[in-house]
Amino acid sequence: MGLITVGCVLLITVYLIISGIPAIRRIGLIEFLFGDIWAPTAAQPQYGILPFILTSIAGTAGAILIGVPIGFLTAVYLAKMASPKVKEIMGQAVSMLAGIPSVVYGLVGMMVLVPGIRKLFDVPDGASLLAAIIVLAVMILPSIIKMSVTALEAVPKEYEDASLALGATPEETWFRVSVPAAKSGIAAAVVLGVGRAIGEAMAVMMVAGNVANMPDSLFQSVRFLTTAVASEMSYADGLQRQALFSIALVLFLFIMLLNGVLNFFLKGERK
Repeated sequence: MGLITVGCVLLITVYLIISGIPAIRRIGLIEFLFGDIWAPTAAQPQYGILPFILTSIAGTAGAILIGVPIGFLTAVYLAKMASPKVKEIMGQAVSMLAGIPSVVYGLVGMMVLVPGIRKLFDVPDGASLLAAIIVLAVMILPSIIKMSVTALEAVPKEYEDASLALGATPEETWFRVSVPAAKSGIAAAVVLGVGRAIGEAMAVMMVAGNVANMPDSLFQSVRFLTTAVASEMSYADGLQRQALFSIALVLFLFIMLLNGVLNFFLKGERK
């Protein structure tokens, strides 16, 4: 079964390379990656995906800045401070949050969050990068909280007892003993959260405006790499369809690079 998993990854990799390379060759790597105009149906088509790349980076970074601290502190509270009753209730709530389909997040964001941003900040349209960041931050919370709680609860009790016996306060023990001991599990939780943020398409498409703009403002309608593929693949043909496969290849390589960097630092920490 492990070999089947590896084989599936290799199959996806080979398929994306075969499908994505032809468009990059025809368009040009520099023009494709660093062009700032995406107009595949114009009289003179242009296939620059730099707005999509920068939007994906900005949206993921914003979701991490909001979601990771909240998820991490919530996990510490649930694992070390909360009463059994509170822990049970919040654990069930987090599990329900994890089971909600992406389209529901997008629907709630479109009906509640987008009008709220429009009224609160007095902008023409609330479908924006800010709305996408907030939705992604909420969506990555369950992964971060559940895995971090599991990692913190796996820390041997003797570590904390020794710290308390040396005169450390409970708070010092949690953050200077338990958290470092559970660092690998917490890092893995963050990696999963980042992966979901980068790969989300449906919810983001419903709240971000889906317009190929540069992410110059939090209140500007934007399009992510994932939504570019999802929104045009159903009717694309010819070079446009090949370019969408090239976008998928860029997204795939970006996720692999991110996972490789994080795994490198985790292995270095273990040594």
